[in-house]
Amino acid sequence: MKDTFKKTSANLVHQLHHRWLSCLCALFLSAAMISFAQAQEPWPTKPIRLIVTSPAGGPSDIASRVIADRLSKVLGQAVFIDNRGGANGIVGTQMLAGAKPDGYTIGMIQAGLAINPSLYDRVPYDPIKDFEYITQAISVPNVLVIHPSFAVNSVAELVSAAKAKPEEIPFASAGVGSSGHLSLELLQMSSNARFNHVPFKGGAPAVNGLLGGEVKALFSLALVSMPHVRSGKLRALAVSSGMRSSVVPELPTISESGYPGFDVTGWFGLIAPKNTPEPIVAKLHNEVVRVLNTPETRELLKNQGADVIGSTPGEWRSFIKHETEKWAEVIKVSGIGKQTIK
Repeated sequence: MKDTFKKTSANLVHQLHHRWLSCLCALFLSAAMISFAQAQEPWPTKPIRLIVTSPAGGPSDIASRVIADRLSKVLGQAVFIDNRGGANGIVGTQMLAGAKPDGYTIGMIQAGLAINPSLYDRVPYDPIKDFEYITQAISVPNVLVIHPSFAVNSVAELVSAAKAKPEEIPFASAGVGSSGHLSLELLQMSSNARFNHVPFKGGAPAVNGLLGGEVKALFSLALVSMPHVRSGKLRALAVSSGMRSSVVPELPTISESGYPGFDVTGWFGLIAPKNTPEPIVAKLHNEVVRVLNTPETRELLKNQGADVIGSTPGEWRSFIKHETEKWAEVIKVSGIGKQTIK
């Protein structure tokens, strides 16, 4: 009787073990099939959010809308703009870093990505490790622009005016640590002139401040400032890039104007949250570069003051590393100091 019970128990345990293994295998197979199906699912199948790390109307917003409109057509899905400005781009970039890495949230970032790690006491993401790089879209020179009522006609005259009235001439920027602010810091370091820095909350508000006569001068990206220069509402003195810009070749460089080695260029590009699938990143890169290189898009962006880049993901990541190191040195020498995110 005992032997029969033992045999029955053993058979029951064996059957239960077999069924458990069968269920486990079925679960693994089901999960694998789901993963395979998801991997094979065409992308995109729904609208894509493009987080722009600046307020509406700013330079990255202008470029983003040009790209989003054309990208929507080639992908067959809407690419909609979500402006998330604040803290020199940190607000929108942090949101991007925390987004689901499925290809349906990407970001248009600017120089703040490379500047902020040295500018702020803490940044809630790693600019290199926490993102997948798609492409650097465009490069834009800063243009030194002044209000038409300001009676100076060159960089030399502007510097002389500042030396005559130290820290009195109001000089705007798109915000502390922005490309325009660091251009101003470099000019002050190079010339020993001192201006009254007036930071605004973004490139568009800074230009509006200059148009309204609240400030006298501004380093503004050509994408935003040149339409106002061409209409006569602002006057341009020089560009901040090391060489003359192809979009405004008539303007001398700051370097030509007596300050050799002066070289600051604004830039914008696309990134995605870390672990966004490589095939999606590759498709985004290919389609964005294709869009950028159409004659229509190149001409439109050139007329706005931008040069098309369209770099590879690897080139884009290396560029950010180089910019991060460069701005760390500039911020250290200028003595701007560590800012606190507000």
